[in-house]
Amino acid sequence: MARLSQTTATSAGGIVIRVRDGIPEFVAGMRRRERDAVTWTLPKGTPNAGETTEETAIREVREETGLDVRIVKPFDSIAYRFFQSGTRINKTVHYFLMTAVGGDLGRHDHEFEEVRWVPFHDAGNLLTFETERALVARAGEAVTRGSIDDGRQADGPRAVDWQSSQAEPAAGQGQS
Repeated sequence: MARLSQTTATSAGGIVIRVRDGIPEFVAGMRRRERDAVTWTLPKGTPNAGETTEETAIREVREETGLDVRIVKPFDSIAYRFFQSGTRINKTVHYFLMTAVGGDLGRHDHEFEEVRWVPFHDAGNLLTFETERALVARAGEAVTRGSIDDGRQADGPRAVDWQSSQAEPAAGQGQS
């Protein structure tokens, strides 16, 4: 019996967060898979040679969402397996909590067909993969509790002001 080949893969991405009208939201993107199938996922991708995990996460989020972001803090990682061309791939994705500092969802690249802000309370109904639904639920709880700080040490840790962390679409652009 032939032995199944295996490999490992690592990616990095972000949970971009804002609070709008008192409602915490995150960014998700929709990919078209087969003829009629779509997946809604968080932005993530593979490192370029020489990139740190943080650099990969920032670049991939910018490319896939059109938003300029900054990392607030490292978050959780998820691990899963899948098969591709007869090889089992054991993949780990490292996520960071992020805030938008500029950009426009309308500038997203071709990897997502649609990108939009989603209220955390809608994540369970929208996101395709259970691992990402659980990850976003934990991030939403942390944001709601106010237990996320940006690590700055002035008079102690400073809570992130998610209200001011809102990149808006450019004039005439919808919020896809």
